[in-house]
Order: sequence, then structure tokens, then C-alpha cells
Amino acid sequence: MAILQSSAALIEARAEHAEQVYLVSQGGTPAQGIDVVSNSWQRCLTQYGVNPVNDEAPRILTPYEFRDFRQPIEDLISCARDEIDRLYNLVRAAGYTLLFCDRTGVVVEHRADDADASRFKHWGIWLGAVWSEAAEGTNGIGTCTTEERPVTVHRNQHFRSRHIGLSCSGAPIFGVDGKLIAVLDVSTFDPELSERAHALTGLLTVAAARAMEERFFRERFRREWIVATSAYTAGVPTTLLAVDSGQRIVGANRAARISLLLDDYKLLTGVSLWSIFERDHALFRRKDGADIPARLVIAGSSENCPALITPPESGWQNKTNPSLHTRPRSDLLSAIGHCVPVRQAHGGLPPGAMRRVRDYVETHLSENIDLAVLASIAGLSVFHFAREFKRSSGDTPHHYVVQKRVERAQDMLARSHITLAEIAIAAGFTDQSHLARHFRQMLGTTPREFRRALL
Repeated sequence: MAILQSSAALIEARAEHAEQVYLVSQGGTPAQGIDVVSNSWQRCLTQYGVNPVNDEAPRILTPYEFRDFRQPIEDLISCARDEIDRLYNLVRAAGYTLLFCDRTGVVVEHRADDADASRFKHWGIWLGAVWSEAAEGTNGIGTCTTEERPVTVHRNQHFRSRHIGLSCSGAPIFGVDGKLIAVLDVSTFDPELSERAHALTGLLTVAAARAMEERFFRERFRREWIVATSAYTAGVPTTLLAVDSGQRIVGANRAARISLLLDDYKLLTGVSLWSIFERDHALFRRKDGADIPARLVIAGSSENCPALITPPESGWQNKTNPSLHTRPRSDLLSAIGHCVPVRQAHGGLPPGAMRRVRDYVETHLSENIDLAVLASIAGLSVFHFAREFKRSSGDTPHHYVVQKRVERAQDMLARSHITLAEIAIAAGFTDQSHLARHFRQMLGTTPREFRRALL
């Protein structure tokens, strides 16, 4: 009798849930707690045509199908394995399984208690399961891949009535190109689990996903300098930049691309780190492998942010401890904000004068730029201006102008098809050979080779 009553209660609960799904999907007012997933519910019914009362288990891929989904992200899985194991050790006692999914919502790696294998397989939270939103409706994995943000879906927030006993939290993992590459999820079937208790696992999942991103970024750019900076706003991801020996930015994670307005084109054409921060060459002289805590000053302002600069991996590091270079360091940035003093400028041009000089150079690059004119813009004698400009920028005025002309030439090489001679004149060089000489000195390649590489 008790079993029959339990089954009847479950059937009734699922029927009521389906009614709520149809009501909300058709524009009705959602119940408390459902409003956060109402857009997903509408999408699942009207766009994907998911049936909320379908009682079938999620599809499990065949071994042959599974291989095609896992192989493209094998490197990421290998790099993330330590974080996967660490997170699972934290949540397994609470009855969770850990699911590592590709960007389509297919589970390609998992951790689960073998004693509960049959239960996890029944609910579809298992290796090879397909949890896209188009297949299963609103859920922590599929909705995360669709909206590319951390998602927690607790019990009756799921779209399908079959899943209303599940609780899952998914966090997106973005690749070095800033695009979604995977989703990390922790799921459990526990009708008694409170929403507040489940929310804690969501925070752990997000932290682990960001650590995986950082490991993968540092692994990809282990031969470059890594500049990690942190905003003061809680919850904002760490900004990661990969910088070459000439202090040009050659890689940027998603947070850096969004906050610093970087894209593949800018990275390909060569953005100087010092176009974003005030120049401090001393930070890049140390090459013993040890991290360098610092504060970086935002170019043209008095704002600063804590930073941790990691030199390129050295040979001895790779032999003695290959994981040392790639370990996440974001948690150290908050400490840097308290222990590293703000770098005080000794002399140098006032920010306003520096800004006027930079604006003039940018506007008159194709013309002859006289040192005396720049000095008059700053309101100083020629000698005083040259000395204070170098204190502010780390470069002589002449070298700064040449660098800006090379950057202008880079941009024109990438965006236009005019001749090298025309580009040289437009960028302020006397002729094509003059451009080629400075281009090679600064970038290690010729303008012709640079343009050919962009084709």
C-alpha cells in the first residue's frame, strides 16, 4: 500500500509540474523559484519541442559515438584531471557524481561512487549521456552550454517531469580563444536536498571550472610570460594575458578579451602590454622561474590593480616539477593587493601632459614629428621633456614614435592591400627600406613576411 501511495504521489507531482511548465512556457506567471529558468522553459517548448512528460531516460552514446566527442578535448581533460579529482573528493560524501562535458552537453569524463552506479545510470548522470537543452530541456549542463554562464537547476526547476528529483550545478569552461569548450557539472538525485545546501556545490563547481581554465591557459602559453590581474569586484574572473619577450600580448583569456576589448585580430597584429598598463620593464628582467607580485597602473590614469607575473617555464622546472608552471594562482592575487605597495612614480610627465603628447603623436604619425613640438605640448623645455617622458614611458620620445609607426604599419598590413611603399609613407617612414628596418628590429620579421602570414 505504501508503495502504491508513493507511486501515486510521484505521478501527481509530475503531472502538476508538467502543467506548470506549459503555463510558464506560454507566458504565464511562474511560481516562486521558477522565474530564474522561465526563459529556458519557453525555449525548450517552443524552440526545441521537448516533451515535459516524456519518461524516457537520457540517451547514452555508443562507444563508437562517444570516441568522436571525447577525442577533441583530450588535452583539456588531461590538464583538468587534478581539479576534477579535487572537486569530486569534496562532493562525493554528499552523494554527488561529477560530470565533465563537451560544449554540446555530452558527458565525456565522470567521477561517481561505483556502489551507486546503477542509480546514476538510471537517472542518466553517467558517462556518455547527452544532456543538451534540446534533448533534455532545462538542466545544469544543457542550459549552461546554451547561456554560457554558471547554472544551478534544483529539482522542480528542471523542464522534464522525470528530472524533478535531480539537483545539478554546471559551470562553463572557456578555451584560450575565449570560446566555450566544456562544462563542469555536479549532480545528485536526492529529493530531500535543500536548495541552500545545493547552492554551495554550485560555488565549488564555478571555482573548479575557473581553475581548469587557468591551468589550460598556462599550459598553452608555458613558453610565454603570464600576467594575471584581478579586479576588485567580487565574482569577476581573473584576467590572464600571455606576453612574449617583446612585451606584446599573444594570448588572452575570456575575461581579458571582454574587459580589455581584445580579439583575435588585435592579438594577431600585436598589441603591446604597455598600451594597457604604464610601462615597467623591470618586471620582465627576472627569469629564475619565480612569480613576481606587482601592481600595474592602468595607462593614462592613476588606477592600479594587483598582478602576478610568471616568467616562461625554464628547463629545470620542466624536469623537476612539470606542473609547477601551470598551477592556478588566482587565489594569490587578493593577498598581493594588501602586501605590494602601489608603485610611486618618481618624476615623469603629469597624466594630462602625457595624454596630450600621445594624442598628438597618434594624429600626426604620417608627418614629421619634431621633438620641440612635443616639448611645447607638454609645456617643458626640450631637454626636460625628453628626460621626463622617458621616466613616464620607459622609452625615449624617438623610440616611442617609431614604435607607434610600426604599430600603424601592422594595422595597415592587416586591413588593406596597398603597397608596402605606400604603407611606409602613410605610417611616417621615409621609404620602404626604412619601414622594413624598424619593423624587423621590433617584431623580428619583415613587413612582407608579416602580411604573408595573415593570408
